[in-house]
Amino acid sequence: MARFPEWLRRGLPTLLSRQTSVILERYRLNTVCESALCPNRSECWSHRTATFMILGIRCTRRCGFCAVQTGKPGSVEADEPERLAKAACALGLEYVVVTSVARDDLADEGAGHFYRSIQALKARIPGIRVEVLTPDFHARPELMGRVCEAGPSVYNHNLETVARLQRRVRPQAGYERSLQVIRWVSESFPEICTKSGLMLGLGETEEEVLEASGDLREAGCEILTLGQYLSPSEEHLEVREFIPPEVFQRLADRIRQMGFREVYAGPYVRSSYHAAETFRGSIRGN
Repeated sequence: MARFPEWLRRGLPTLLSRQTSVILERYRLNTVCESALCPNRSECWSHRTATFMILGIRCTRRCGFCAVQTGKPGSVEADEPERLAKAACALGLEYVVVTSVARDDLADEGAGHFYRSIQALKARIPGIRVEVLTPDFHARPELMGRVCEAGPSVYNHNLETVARLQRRVRPQAGYERSLQVIRWVSESFPEICTKSGLMLGLGETEEEVLEASGDLREAGCEILTLGQYLSPSEEHLEVREFIPPEVFQRLADRIRQMGFREVYAGPYVRSSYHAAETFRGSIRGN
């Protein structure tokens, strides 16, 4: 693949980024920023924000795009929700994004741990808003409902790519199943904002992106993010195309017309990138 174009070059870590790292180490927390090799880590950590990843660092699924380790997960740490809340308080966060590895090995697939994490954050930081980025929980209503009962402000579940590429990109998930997650949350807990994300550059066409966006909107999705896929290693799916900023803008303009409350698109956009600002934008626009 060709070298990164100019619009994909990023800056170096800063002192503030190191300060965030110290807090995360103090409370023994994992982040998707590190585990998924996110290119935005330096910027986000410099602003004392991070996307917390609960339930360990090993995932029970193997997606072709993801750098998170796959293997037998460790035991669930009962004190992790409280450590998470303490770290969020130390960082001065008013908006927190919590995600996890897939835990198909657990009877509740980790839904209860999400619930306890949200509750711990709310108890320690009054008024905090929590965004969850969950696995699909096999679209089991009792598990999605368990997370929603804790009252997150945003329920995010990523569709990741267009229908045609699903089997290659995430063979243990499913296009319709992910749409079902968004639809169930939207219909069952309308007070919770629903959100999803798509990666571009895997070989999809613009029309396929628009079709997937339309399917998400029909399912009740209110916020959509579009970002450039970047391959973590030669063992992962290759980048088929680097999408220029103007194409992201064109797609976002068309997708907004579908009725989304907010569309955030750009080469370095990720589902939790500038999550607080994106959520606030969705409120201002309505």
